[in-house]
Amino acid sequence: MCGIAGLFDTRGKRDFDRGLMSRMNDIQHHRGPDEGGYHFEPGVALAHRRLSIIDLATGQQPLFNEDGSVAVVFNGEIYNFQELVPELEALGHVFHTRSDTEVIVHAWEAWGEACVHRFRGMFAFVLHDRQRETLFLARDRLGVKPLFYALLADGTLAFGSELKVLTQHPGLDRRIDPLAVEEYFALGYIAEPRTIFEGARKLGPGESLCIRRGQPVVAPTRYWDVRFTLDNPLSLGDACAELTERLRESVRLRMISEVPLGAFLSGGVDSSAVVATMAALSDAPVNTCSIGFADPRFNESEFARMVAERYRTNHHVETVESDDFDLIDTLAALYDEPYADSSAIPTYRVCQLARKHVTVALSGDGGDESLGGYRRYRLHLMEERMRSALPLGVRQPLFGLLGRLYPKADWAPRVFRAKTTFQALARDAVEAYFHSVSILRRDMRSQLFSASFRAQLGGYDAIEVFRRHAAAAGTDDPLAFIQYLDLKTYLVGDINTKVDRASMAHSLEVREPLMDHPLVEWLATLPSALKMKGGEGKYVFKRAMEPMLPHDVLYRPKMGFSVPLARWFRGPLKQRVREAVLGGTLASTGIFNRPYLEHLLDAHQSGARDYSAPLWTLMMFEAFVRNLDRAAAPVAAGADLALA
Repeated sequence: MCGIAGLFDTRGKRDFDRGLMSRMNDIQHHRGPDEGGYHFEPGVALAHRRLSIIDLATGQQPLFNEDGSVAVVFNGEIYNFQELVPELEALGHVFHTRSDTEVIVHAWEAWGEACVHRFRGMFAFVLHDRQRETLFLARDRLGVKPLFYALLADGTLAFGSELKVLTQHPGLDRRIDPLAVEEYFALGYIAEPRTIFEGARKLGPGESLCIRRGQPVVAPTRYWDVRFTLDNPLSLGDACAELTERLRESVRLRMISEVPLGAFLSGGVDSSAVVATMAALSDAPVNTCSIGFADPRFNESEFARMVAERYRTNHHVETVESDDFDLIDTLAALYDEPYADSSAIPTYRVCQLARKHVTVALSGDGGDESLGGYRRYRLHLMEERMRSALPLGVRQPLFGLLGRLYPKADWAPRVFRAKTTFQALARDAVEAYFHSVSILRRDMRSQLFSASFRAQLGGYDAIEVFRRHAAAAGTDDPLAFIQYLDLKTYLVGDINTKVDRASMAHSLEVREPLMDHPLVEWLATLPSALKMKGGEGKYVFKRAMEPMLPHDVLYRPKMGFSVPLARWFRGPLKQRVREAVLGGTLASTGIFNRPYLEHLLDAHQSGARDYSAPLWTLMMFEAFVRNLDRAAAPVAAGADLALA
């Protein structure tokens, strides 16, 4: 696992400043503390920070082909590199290392832009071909590894593994993008391809970008997408057997390492299945790491212990106190842009724990999206069955009126909230699902933002993120449809972002067997009835794991990796959240409507409403703004900003 950075002159062959490249590379030192490497030639500069995992002796980067005309900087792992080496050697390519990185340069020579189709793994790489005067950027299919880029006014293409790399360049347009702010307060993250800054972009999952000197910079190309065909005729028994074998292969590939390796073990189905599979593949005890919570309502460590004892792992547990909120400013600096998933706190802690014992850790991330594991899926399917009984033209006016007239009942379980149900029935599937995952709903965002900021939005609504992906979903199956949306949005923007930054902050590599793209593609062929049956999510997966895991681990209610925000904001953080939300930092942006901020605080702290998620979202935005360069102009949407 590493950090990459670089500059490319799209118009000519200027020499780039070595001091600038050093700053761009050094700011991501945490991603690769073992070594740093550079390459300079007219028109291009490449930089790399290395966390040594495979080929410790000769895997330094930038890495070159035989004649030095092709250079690559790479973050990630190509798990099938050992299969590709003999194929490329048969084509005449000569290898000088045992590194998976060298496969990339020779695959480019052999197959050009199509090389990405041959790679199985998590990756973000940038390759320079001197002969073709080309820069080629690519990101893995599921967006596990990040890649940021910016086309600057002088024709320079800048790139890096984290947004903070780009902010080191004085030419970056650091004005806050109002549309990114709208997305953040709806989703809790800023969706690809946007960043918080108007001048920077994220390369999307399964995308590549080919830039040829002297030619216009074109839009990225999507080289991969998942297709939910749902047409696999396997019986339940055969599906369970094949799923078990496919997981075994995926885990086996991810256990290749020359440094200490282990796994996260939360006590949930996914991480437990990964650990059980690792134990069957390993002669030595598996190293496992768990975080426990002092608050029993959030504590899953007992279930993790059951799995650890069954497989006799070297189990490490640390308990996080219920008031572990000192990371707020740390997280704001770590994520570079507003990010509001509060589970980033325990994720940071479990990565911190794991790094004491291993350099590589396997996780269970990605299982909920591909296997239908989220509770919200069940609720959405219930609503979809009701929506399908009446056409939209009838539902919208009827249930829209009832939704406006019926009193709110946020205190009740969702299934009994008639107002919420009526509102959901008045929407189409995209709008309904977007509404269900929004931190602040459309009506709340309208009240949250000032009139001047709403004018800057020009009518833009973050639902357009979902509508864009919905148009490419290729399925009308209710479950598959929202799985596709989550694979394109929540998995990439929230889960993968959280794990990458938290793990890299501790120089820890995390590998995700359930995001193996052949496994994801195969799961998309299974009928939805095998994923959700009788309200039970991950049905086929749980049945497949029954011989390997305790019943209580498989079939207990899902808890999630949560922290007690509601209590914090009425107790130990009561004054801090008030100062953050109503203080001068947010006021200076001109983005917010102060009376509505006061309403959110007063209603939550009085106990009348639970506004903990919106308040946390505001706190993290305030912390982000405070991390901006104090020497910049007054903070406002459209102002020129710089990360500290």
